[in-house]
Amino acid sequence: MSKVSKPFEKVLALAALSLAACGAGADARLFETGGTPVAALVSSPWAAGKLKDGDRAVARAGLEADLSADPDRLSALNDLAVSYVLDGHFDAARQLLDTVVAEGDAREQQAALVNLGELYALEGYLSAAAAHLETARSIDPGSAAPHYALALFFDGRGDFAGAGAALGEALRLDPEGAVRESLFMVHPEEALHLEALVALAAGDRARAEPLLRALSQGRFPALAAVADRHLAEL
Repeated sequence: MSKVSKPFEKVLALAALSLAACGAGADARLFETGGTPVAALVSSPWAAGKLKDGDRAVARAGLEADLSADPDRLSALNDLAVSYVLDGHFDAARQLLDTVVAEGDAREQQAALVNLGELYALEGYLSAAAAHLETARSIDPGSAAPHYALALFFDGRGDFAGAGAALGEALRLDPEGAVRESLFMVHPEEALHLEALVALAAGDRARAEPLLRALSQGRFPALAAVADRHLAEL
């Protein structure tokens, strides 16, 4: 029997209803919620490329085709949810990610939990974000991705000690930076933030300073404030 308790068509139909209900999306409200964006995980390099290029309709069509061919491949459902987050359709994304958490394998669950952490962090639900990211880390502490996400989350909340510990573990697990390169950044501030933290961890003030100055001019007040704090300590 398939491990998926509901046909993927039903899950997608529920997501479609959420899309219709939320209209133009939540993006315009993000910058008023105290949100702290972190990072997302997209399993398919092809889908990640299409999403980065703005070809969201093409990415969604391909992901839906993958699900039709193999309904147990919930990594595609996770990637589809990220495409909804990009459009600010958070309720639709949450429908899909909750399904992956409930019915996916460990790797799929970890990716979905990181993405739910990203979603809640963007919305300003910080306790929920922390819980999802910590749970993602606990599934496989040897995976660097949740450590990176937690480093960004902790730093965004001003917990520099927690951020340093999480980033140090991420860098230990990912010495070549392959996992860092694979992270999907929903907002450009996320990439600036992570690269600034990596530069600070390496003691590279010359690289960190322009990244932090750009972050301080970004759209997320919490990240701008944290960037200013880092700049003051350089």
